[in-house]
Amino acid sequence: MTKARRLWPRWRGGKNAENGRRGNAGSTATAPPAASKELEECLRACAPHSDRLAAASAENDRKRTDLAAKLRHLQAVHAKADPSEAASDELFDALLAAGTAALECGNGGNGGNGGDEQALALLISATVLAERGSSRAGWRLRARVLEAAGDEIAAVEAYERYLALTDDDWYGVAPRLAGLRIAARQQEDMLRLLARECPRAEEFATAPVSAAEVRDVWDEGVRLHDKGDHAQAEPRLVGALLAMGRDRHPVGELQNAVGQYLDLRIAAADGDASGLRELIGHYAEQRRNRMRPPLTDPTLGGADWIGVGELRNLIAGKSVCLVANSESLGRGSLGPEIDAYDLVVRFSSYRIDAPATGTRTDLHATAHEHGFNWDRPVTTRMVFGGSAEKWGYSLRERLVPGAQRYVTDETVRWPLRHLGGVDWDAWPSVPTSGFNTLWLLDFLDVSPALDLFGFDFYESGVHRLPGAMRVPVTSERERTSEKAWVMERAQSVNDMRISLR
Repeated sequence: MTKARRLWPRWRGGKNAENGRRGNAGSTATAPPAASKELEECLRACAPHSDRLAAASAENDRKRTDLAAKLRHLQAVHAKADPSEAASDELFDALLAAGTAALECGNGGNGGNGGDEQALALLISATVLAERGSSRAGWRLRARVLEAAGDEIAAVEAYERYLALTDDDWYGVAPRLAGLRIAARQQEDMLRLLARECPRAEEFATAPVSAAEVRDVWDEGVRLHDKGDHAQAEPRLVGALLAMGRDRHPVGELQNAVGQYLDLRIAAADGDASGLRELIGHYAEQRRNRMRPPLTDPTLGGADWIGVGELRNLIAGKSVCLVANSESLGRGSLGPEIDAYDLVVRFSSYRIDAPATGTRTDLHATAHEHGFNWDRPVTTRMVFGGSAEKWGYSLRERLVPGAQRYVTDETVRWPLRHLGGVDWDAWPSVPTSGFNTLWLLDFLDVSPALDLFGFDFYESGVHRLPGAMRVPVTSERERTSEKAWVMERAQSVNDMRISLR
């Protein structure tokens, strides 16, 4: 007896589930025609979700608490909108924010209601494109939602639409798309191999027409396998897998089912997997490419990974200036003074205007989710992130071979939290890239000069790359906390420069 039966994923019933599998109106990449009625229906559908999520804060579920706040904001923006006018930019942005938050919940929120949030994300993403069919953000959201739902064919179409609408792939969609295409080919090869090795499977692959019938075929195969009748079990199990692939069941369900099939085969062979090498190879490759798209240059142009100690040695004895992305700096003329420092540090979506900002960038510090300036040549790329998994994935997706000599490793991923040991109770805000960098350089304490240029904490506005102008700035509460920390340690302050040494 094996445990494979318990690994089978819960099958999703109902009309929406079938649409999600077969690529009907509920899950295709083609947006429905623009109509204000759809927006109203979407907003009405959001209301009960908002009520249900109201208790999320009591459950300490940060993702659902965030979604509840985004839905409340969406309702507030809609309430003050003129019903006779088309959706405003503010309402459209609120829709995007709510859809993204719903996607994050569906991808890993607590409480077992991921399907509810996924359905909400599907609805919102379709409504976004109904309102603005040429929205880059809308197509990217739609693609991500469809991919999470397991409808990869439609997701690929949506990703292609996104890439057709943008000149700058800041979010690494192109490599993601390449990975999905390779995985799809590997999946086809895997299913062809199964069909070739078990010709009788076609008898059971052509009959099922619904999810329930496919599951019945699979359960009968497992029952026969448990009784030791492998000759009768094999065609039923493989037939169910072929039917899932043919009918475009969600990719995750097919992957789990193939994994269960391999477990059964290996158990029947007393742990010997030697006869399954080719099948396991296809299975592993299609999973790997969905998780981590291929790298054209795994060595990243010969870049070296450095930890805290190596970073300390690189900056020891050097004068350092940190250059903020502030409008006050962009209006100034401090470029030559900035370039005179031994080490120039810039952040995320920095913009170069030589007279005002200088030209050199020795160290680029960025949050892993921001896709700006990764192709700009620098000596060191410092990437921050709270989630180790997402941080690692972003590094694979975004690092450009040859664009940096050094990349900071896991030891420098979240300085304030990991090196400083400052937990959420002591510092409740998410530390920005600028503050993480500043805290780290102050902590290392090996620079004779540590100066901040243009750090007015966004009071003058932002000076960024044009594509980043719509990225929200840090909240006022976080800015206040970081400003207080800086001013407590400042040795001198003038209009444009704050010196900590």
